[in-house]
Amino acid sequence: MIKLLTCLLLLALSIPGRTEPARPHLTGISHIALYVHDLNQSRVFYKDFLGFAEPYWLTNQDGTTRMTWIKINDLQSIELFPEATNGTDRLYHLALETDDAPGMRNYLAARGVKVPATVARGKIGNLNFFITDPDGHAVEIVQYLPSGWTMLNAGKFLPDTRIATRMPHVGVLAGDLEAAKAFYEGILGLHELWRGTRNPAMLSWVHEQVPEGPDFIELMLYAQLPAPNKRGTVHHLCLEVPDIEKARAILAARAPRIGYLRPMNIQTGVNRKRQLNLYDPDGTRVELMEPRTVDGLPAPSSTAPPPHPPKAE
Repeated sequence: MIKLLTCLLLLALSIPGRTEPARPHLTGISHIALYVHDLNQSRVFYKDFLGFAEPYWLTNQDGTTRMTWIKINDLQSIELFPEATNGTDRLYHLALETDDAPGMRNYLAARGVKVPATVARGKIGNLNFFITDPDGHAVEIVQYLPSGWTMLNAGKFLPDTRIATRMPHVGVLAGDLEAAKAFYEGILGLHELWRGTRNPAMLSWVHEQVPEGPDFIELMLYAQLPAPNKRGTVHHLCLEVPDIEKARAILAARAPRIGYLRPMNIQTGVNRKRQLNLYDPDGTRVELMEPRTVDGLPAPSSTAPPPHPPKAE
């Protein structure tokens, strides 16, 4: 009987003209989730230094904080989780916003992606589920519901102290560009924007833009995978600022209050945009960047070859 049912299923899947579910929209980066060593120190950095608000958090049964949200704008945030083990990769997951989480689950399942049996409503009332990219990074798919905390707090917790109001991209490691593009482009529908490198002999970054929005994921290519406690520079988030010099002046005035001692040097990146790198207490890079190039002209895309995929051990 089981053999018969299997044959019937295979026959149904091979019927000419059978169509897969359509891909729902992916409209932007919802959040980046980080593991932190000292939650209070991280709060000082993201709230007192960068000026963001902490609209809500979840607690464990013993009253300790399970996770908290740092709000960038009504649709984007930084999630902070107390670490389970010291000295590990700070990146927990990245999240993409969709307008139909159940539909996206069905679409991904039809494309052979491992997905949960159902889409759950999360602790703050949004629909979400997780998938995994070729490098093992957890990617959350989230749909904001009108009854969820995200939308219920729209227009709130947006103080004038915010150093930025948008997170245009997040950066994640990618060891095999072909595999990463098959996942992010071939399945999720992102498309390539630009390629950049510091070394003309080897490609360093590839920007993959979400299909229905302006945000993008920066694939950080490597020939040798950095140790888990050395990934804070590559696993990063970017905050868009209209005037990098004004932003630095604001941060320079705040730095003594929180004991931030790292240099804050403005530089022009390979993409010809002015930027300034900050580092949170765990070494995760927060890249402040202007939206325009220094001369208004687009930076040429690199033609350097990507690193060879690392050999499987």
